[in-house]
Amino acid sequence: MVVDKPSGLLSVPGKGEHKQDCVPARVRAMFLHATGPLVVHRLDMETSGLLVLGLDPDAQRDLSGQFERRETSKKYIALLRGDLPTDHGQVSMPIRPDIDNRPHQIIDPVHGRPSLSHYRVLSRETDRTRVEFVPITGRSHQLRVHAAWGLRHPIIGDVLYGDGEGERLMLHASELGFKDPETGRWVEVRSPVPF
Repeated sequence: MVVDKPSGLLSVPGKGEHKQDCVPARVRAMFLHATGPLVVHRLDMETSGLLVLGLDPDAQRDLSGQFERRETSKKYIALLRGDLPTDHGQVSMPIRPDIDNRPHQIIDPVHGRPSLSHYRVLSRETDRTRVEFVPITGRSHQLRVHAAWGLRHPIIGDVLYGDGEGERLMLHASELGFKDPETGRWVEVRSPVPF
């Protein structure tokens, strides 16, 4: 099952009764036959876009394995603050959670895990740059950190790594590709960018 998550909805349940509204809870309410853990990968609450879920344990396990082995394809669209001077490139840096300031991630050459994203400029607009990101690894907040610290142009609306100004985090998971667990057929899904 592929869903188009709105910005502001959790990918998984949070702690406390008030944080139980999330993608898997809504999917379970719509598909009463769904079993198993469902969750295959996550998007930050503020990020919108495509998520795939497994409606039974076998599908969830197969899809999770595809993500772990980097056999899926993902593209994100972001609006970055300012004018990015380069047209394309990659960002690679070791990142890890900041244990003293969760949920922030920090760059740590000793204990950080490798992260890699490719990017290309789609357009330059007044005081902002529209960029396509293709993450190769899947670290927490990877694209947000790569934009803010690697490119020195944070994503508009990012309250953790930018100035937080804007109506929302301007990051959208726009394309997702994976093998259908039942048929083995390659599936590509696209979502229109809402900004």
